[in-house]
Amino acid sequence: PNADGSDRAQLLQLQADQSDLVIAVGFLFAGDVAAVAAENPDTNFAVIDDAMLDFDNGAVPLGDNIAGLTFAEEQGSFLVGAAAALKSETGIIGFIGGVGGFGLIEKFEAGYTAGAQAVNPDITVIPQYITQAPDFDGFFAADRAQEIALNMYSQGADIVYHAAGGSGAGLFEAAKSQSESSGSQVWAIGVDSDQYNTAGADFAPYILTSMLKRVDVAVLEITTAQAEGTFAAGNTVYDLSADGVGYSTSGGYLDDIVDQLEAFKAQIIAGDIVVPTAPA
Repeated sequence: PNADGSDRAQLLQLQADQSDLVIAVGFLFAGDVAAVAAENPDTNFAVIDDAMLDFDNGAVPLGDNIAGLTFAEEQGSFLVGAAAALKSETGIIGFIGGVGGFGLIEKFEAGYTAGAQAVNPDITVIPQYITQAPDFDGFFAADRAQEIALNMYSQGADIVYHAAGGSGAGLFEAAKSQSESSGSQVWAIGVDSDQYNTAGADFAPYILTSMLKRVDVAVLEITTAQAEGTFAAGNTVYDLSADGVGYSTSGGYLDDIVDQLEAFKAQIIAGDIVVPTAPA
């Protein structure tokens, strides 16, 4: 879409004209998907990161040709929060959220804090959001994320996790510059993909791990369902039990604590640990 997203509906319609399944990546597409799907009842739609529920009318799916593909980000964030607490030498860690106030990014913060506190109840977690909804520029403000991260490091944080989209690049810049200028290693934690592999070789030495959101798993499942004629409307949540979220081990920085993280993972899957979805 263009910069302000005003052509999302047009682009969705172009896809609907030539496809029997259209996948819209990102919650910002949700409103336009609802409108376009209503005009194209013979085309199925899936929205990544939005449940597509009409809460004003009893939380029912908006149309029988729309699937929401969402993720238990709080569960994956719990695991990287536990990793942060296990690796922190200062007992202070940070969290940068791209945009607060609409419920999604708060799941990351809640899980991260819960995981860290499961390891160290006395740990200090410093959270900060770049913007508040409906201002979504916080996902595209690397300079602001860099400033926030450097401030967190100056307060003693030695690990900072971001759930801030493109703004995360600023965190990686901050981790690198802080480590080099201070002579003491500080870390960043990436999100969604394995950012050790995507942020660039200059930043890999400072990326402790990433919280993985397995969009590939969700997309494979919905396209398979479409091909087999079993597409179902409504929301599906991809959690740890479905391999929908997780953590990366690239770089080997977590090798000594993987057993502990896997034990937490097993407890979450078993229901012995219930991860919160909203910050305390």
